[in-house]
Amino acid sequence: MKLKIIIFSIVLLCNTSASLGQTNRLNTHENIGWYCLFGTFKINNKLGIHSEYQWRRDNVITDWQQSLLRLGINYQLNQRILFRAGYAWVETFPYGEIPLNNFGKDYTEHRIFEMAQLSHREGIVELSHRFMLEQRHIGGYSNINLENEDKFLLSHRLRYMVRLQIPLQGAVVKDKTPYAALYNEIFVAFGKNTNSNVFDQNRIGVLLGYRFTENLKIEGGYLNQILQYGRKINGQNVFQNNNGIIINANFSINLAKT
Repeated sequence: MKLKIIIFSIVLLCNTSASLGQTNRLNTHENIGWYCLFGTFKINNKLGIHSEYQWRRDNVITDWQQSLLRLGINYQLNQRILFRAGYAWVETFPYGEIPLNNFGKDYTEHRIFEMAQLSHREGIVELSHRFMLEQRHIGGYSNINLENEDKFLLSHRLRYMVRLQIPLQGAVVKDKTPYAALYNEIFVAFGKNTNSNVFDQNRIGVLLGYRFTENLKIEGGYLNQILQYGRKINGQNVFQNNNGIIINANFSINLAKT
């Protein structure tokens, strides 16, 4: 019963994000490719360092979409609950038919984030629920003639991701095991500098992966990103519907044993 409720929640989130703003909206489409490296450095049973870099590309791989570097400190409360806090440096480029920046410029974003992740198992299905709060300092330009940002506006964002993972052989994902995963993440913006995009974006991923060892796994598959702009054009809300591929490499190093 719990699993049915969770699957229903994912479908509801997907349908909600797809239906938002169907009227009076302007749609654009991009083909994207996200190539991501995630590393965990365990200090002891409780503490660790999280690191990641995401090389996000437009037109699958040929053009920049975004560059994201994220660092954080992990605290593993128990096997089911993980806390993380840290910093992210993001560069967003003027890709696509309608750039995100209204002057068609690239811009920098500095984020502080706090995260809690809850994990559990229902039969052969591994589930995780990730809640993230972000304080985003987003670079902006007062006029088109500036070469660098002259202001950074504070915007807040709440994120929730649910992920299901099942082994493709055996009852659990262990070493030398292929697996399949499905996730959905919805983003909601708030604060005085939030404009048209209270619904910020939604992401859906369908992945196939392989766990080589406890410390290394690689996965890849399909990614859909629906993103709402923070401004309107001719009175219309602007939505970017991106489809493409995502490849994740995950590794872990136990520093206590080195």
